[in-house]
Amino acid sequence: MLLWGRFLTGIAGGITAGSIPVYVSEISHPSVRGALGSCPQITAVFGSLALYALGLVLPWRWLAVVGEIPVVIMMTFLCFMPTSPRYHIMKGNRARAVKSLEWLRGPNSDYMTEFNKIERSIKSQGTQWSDLKTPLYYKPILISVFMRFLQQMTGITPILVYLEPIFHMTAISLEPKYDAALVGAVRLLSVAIAASLMDKAGRKALLFTSGFLMYLAMLSMTMYTHKTPCSHGNLTVTEGLKTTYVGSTGPAFDPVTLIPLISTMVIIFGYAMGWGPITWLLMSEILPLGARGVASGLCVGVSWITAFVLTQLFMHVVEAYGLFAPFLFFCVISVVNIIFTAKCVPETKNRTLEEIENYFRTGRTFTILDP
Repeated sequence: MLLWGRFLTGIAGGITAGSIPVYVSEISHPSVRGALGSCPQITAVFGSLALYALGLVLPWRWLAVVGEIPVVIMMTFLCFMPTSPRYHIMKGNRARAVKSLEWLRGPNSDYMTEFNKIERSIKSQGTQWSDLKTPLYYKPILISVFMRFLQQMTGITPILVYLEPIFHMTAISLEPKYDAALVGAVRLLSVAIAASLMDKAGRKALLFTSGFLMYLAMLSMTMYTHKTPCSHGNLTVTEGLKTTYVGSTGPAFDPVTLIPLISTMVIIFGYAMGWGPITWLLMSEILPLGARGVASGLCVGVSWITAFVLTQLFMHVVEAYGLFAPFLFFCVISVVNIIFTAKCVPETKNRTLEEIENYFRTGRTFTILDP
């Protein structure tokens, strides 16, 4: 039953991971799209933190029951949510598209001007396999896929999955039940900061900051785990990555162990501030409308396949080469992310989706040219 439940939630998570960012980007005004685009990540992190906190006082069966409450609320609210105006236009439902946009922007706004731009942009597109050869399609798709690939190559998933063994190997004396709560609090704080700065500082500035913080923290972890023995003679890694301490008393507190603790928190903070939420947001912003559904699914698939492979390989690499080896690799990836951001990622702050598409079409400008 647990495996079946996990299978169903995995399918649901995959569907929502690909559709929510696209929907939010299509209904949002450019001036607030960055903040709203961060909301799925914020709510996901907040939900995780809430479950971590409840897990301290509730048995897991009741925790599963509590998890049904947000699902019921979400299904209820879905009944009142409008369909994306862009989707209505693509299906030829012009009247419904106008009504939807009017509801989203308000009857006193200049929603018809925005509607005309959206309609003109969609009518100028035709989606065929041959279109993948044009920069309008292959450039944003490649950027989105590589961003999702590099996002997972930072190692955030195996670090979160194996956080308890990592803390034990680096002699961080922290009770396991507090690991998840601490991580959840740090993630929530960093994503909230990113959301507040998204439409002010811009996407690229936060990606640079995120990559630089992860680079420094990964470098610190690499140096610490390379110079300091990680086993301390009291750790046994058993089947299922369970850890058992020999002896009834743990080692005395060593201030040096604050280095891996702070570094791990900085890694999580840096990731959740930029490369976590912004890759989802940029994917929904730059993908061409005609291929957005399939391309977003491709991006999500690449992301989770990469995360799965890294998670499977992580402990094997640690056992073969030591804990410093994967952190050295993640450190190099952080540098690659910074270079990739500088060379390939466009700044989409305060740009409409039509302006972003025109940028990839012309390669020069974000403006919309009237016929």
